[in-house]
Amino acid sequence: MALARWAGGSGAGRVAGAPAASGGPGSWAPLLAVCAGYFMVILDVTVINVAVPVIGRELSASLTGIQWITDGYTLVFAGFLLTGGALGDRLGNRRVFCCGVAVFTAASAACALAPDSAFLVVARLVEGLGAALIVPGSLALLQQAYPRPAARSRAFGLWGSMAGIAASAGPLLGGLLVSTVGWRWVFLVNLPVGAACLVLTLRHVARSPRHASRTLDWPAQCAVVAAVALLTAALNEAGRRGWSDPAVLAGVGLAVLAAAAFWVRERLARSPVLPLSLLRSRAMSGGAVIGLLFNFGFYGMVFTASLEFQHQRGFGALRTGLALFPAVAVTMFASVLSGRLARRTGDRPLVVCGMLVAALGLAGWAVAGAEAAYPLLVAPMMAAGFGTSFALTGSTTTVMGAAPPGYAGAASALFNTTRQVGSATGVALGGSLLASAAGYSSGVRTSMAVGAFAYLTAALLAWSCVPAASERP
Repeated sequence: MALARWAGGSGAGRVAGAPAASGGPGSWAPLLAVCAGYFMVILDVTVINVAVPVIGRELSASLTGIQWITDGYTLVFAGFLLTGGALGDRLGNRRVFCCGVAVFTAASAACALAPDSAFLVVARLVEGLGAALIVPGSLALLQQAYPRPAARSRAFGLWGSMAGIAASAGPLLGGLLVSTVGWRWVFLVNLPVGAACLVLTLRHVARSPRHASRTLDWPAQCAVVAAVALLTAALNEAGRRGWSDPAVLAGVGLAVLAAAAFWVRERLARSPVLPLSLLRSRAMSGGAVIGLLFNFGFYGMVFTASLEFQHQRGFGALRTGLALFPAVAVTMFASVLSGRLARRTGDRPLVVCGMLVAALGLAGWAVAGAEAAYPLLVAPMMAAGFGTSFALTGSTTTVMGAAPPGYAGAASALFNTTRQVGSATGVALGGSLLASAAGYSSGVRTSMAVGAFAYLTAALLAWSCVPAASERP
């Protein structure tokens, strides 16, 4: 009902072949469809964490198998985002989005029925591929369904809040399911959500334009997949092995070489995946870096806090999810508020203020220390969640607004790829600091201080890269 009231009063216009985004009873449906798909994708990044120990015991998985169950999904998801964006621009974002939902839902069923760990790893890899097809098209579909700036800002804000809610609700939901009906339900819950998402999308989201002249540059696609996958793998291993480990350094070095190969190929390609002129756009490149920085801060905080609550305070999985809930509780409110304010203030003050609030929150945690009483940590967590969600609307609007016609999927993919890299970096650094010889207390304080610095850097960058109200098209 809240979504219906939001959409009914948004004033968005009608897209050909889709229900009106204002006044009509189905005007909320495109938003609900897209957010359902995005929620599934982000939920599966974190919900698996509390289930993995039980899965390992029941399927007799090795330590390597357990790591691949967790990390394989993230690697494929991050690595194929740009490919998903390019396919959406070429074949139509609605078609690719629906294919992604179908693949993701079928792979979730396969995960739930897995007879052994090897089967589960393969199913998780396919799930990651489905996620990579869903996410770039989700933003492009919202941009198509809500063409007016005010309605679009609100839609982007609610879309962004799904990430914070899903990421933080994952441990809570996972703990609840594992302790009641078993680990297989961690994957089975995706089936009704995926089916509803497909029905809503096919019935209420207009077909997307295709750009058949856009050929897929497979050498560039392979280079970017290799770069993102190698970097993500190296960052994940850094959390376990340490930053000076030869395998980690080799992974980072190979990722840099792959990125260089991608850049060279894009300069030479007749139909590049991501035209370098887009990266020369201050709004596009700056917005992407801002996304990397605030994901670094938020997901680093969630990961570090989760480990600290469980290992130092003795919280169980369910209690840890409840302890992290304050970071989630404010995200929906922050996204709706920023969407409403955007048309009056423009995006720049919202992004700057959001990053400053989040920076103050993590700085407060760093000062309080890891052994502070839990009530003292509620305000810092709420500040980080509020600030990140408050700034996400403006940064998303900035990136998507800078995309030329026909490149909405590529712009969405770029933004979400940098955010995934930021998440992986934050988690890896947090793990390294907690595993350091200085101990948990020092590691938590240092991790929060680094996160606060990342938020502050994002605020400074937003001041120069995010357009002011007078500069919006």
